[in-house]
Amino acid sequence: MRLRDVLAELYQDEDFAALYPIKGQPAYGAWRLAIVTVLQYAEGLTDRQAADAVRERIDWKYALGLELIDPGFDFSVLSEFRTRLIESQQETLLLDRLLEVCKQRGWLKAGGKQRTDSPHVLARVRSLSNLECVGETLRAALDDLAALAPDWLVQQITSDWFERYSHRVENYRLPKAENQRLALAQQIGVDGMHLLQALQRPDAPGELSDIESVQMLRQIWQQYYDLSGGKVKWRADPQAIADEGIIRSPYDSEARTGKKRETTWFG
Repeated sequence: MRLRDVLAELYQDEDFAALYPIKGQPAYGAWRLAIVTVLQYAEGLTDRQAADAVRERIDWKYALGLELIDPGFDFSVLSEFRTRLIESQQETLLLDRLLEVCKQRGWLKAGGKQRTDSPHVLARVRSLSNLECVGETLRAALDDLAALAPDWLVQQITSDWFERYSHRVENYRLPKAENQRLALAQQIGVDGMHLLQALQRPDAPGELSDIESVQMLRQIWQQYYDLSGGKVKWRADPQAIADEGIIRSPYDSEARTGKKRETTWFG
């Protein structure tokens, strides 16, 4: 009811003139469908529930300027309205019109700075454990190298590599005992360093060092392993040396652990 009282006729049929068909039966008022779409989103209703609200609720009828006995419309009209908005590339029309009214009334002012307090951006990849991350990073690099230079790769590895890296590295496949997990992490580190060194030799195809998975391998090894002195040593706490956050997945270098005060998140 306040929406109707304060904003009055927020939307006009003229705003949606391009959406009306030239032929066919008269369309339901587009400005009313726009208001219904906004109210539907605000209350989290399905199309059927929103259509029922138009028929049954007095506050909705008031906002839409309908008579109490108005029968409303079939719920399928709402999905058809949204489809026409998208197909005509006018999906921002509802927001643009609202912003225009707010500017006219002085509720929004141009040129200012808007503070946001939403730094918790989440990654669209699964966060891996430290051991999973290094194992999957090496496996991904080997897959790419096998596709690009199989003859060169087979000369750099031994048969036991196939047993370790032929399957995706999942936590349930890893050993349970801590000493065995540490030994596996160390072995993966040695294998990865061996591969990186092989890529630096003169006989290695030059384009291999530039592929994304190899660059990711190099980054992650610098975070998860101590490579000083020509040796490879598993780090107990890689987070301590990563100023920009530790990489948690080989498939997105920007997906890192974040922390603000007591809140920690992945992204």
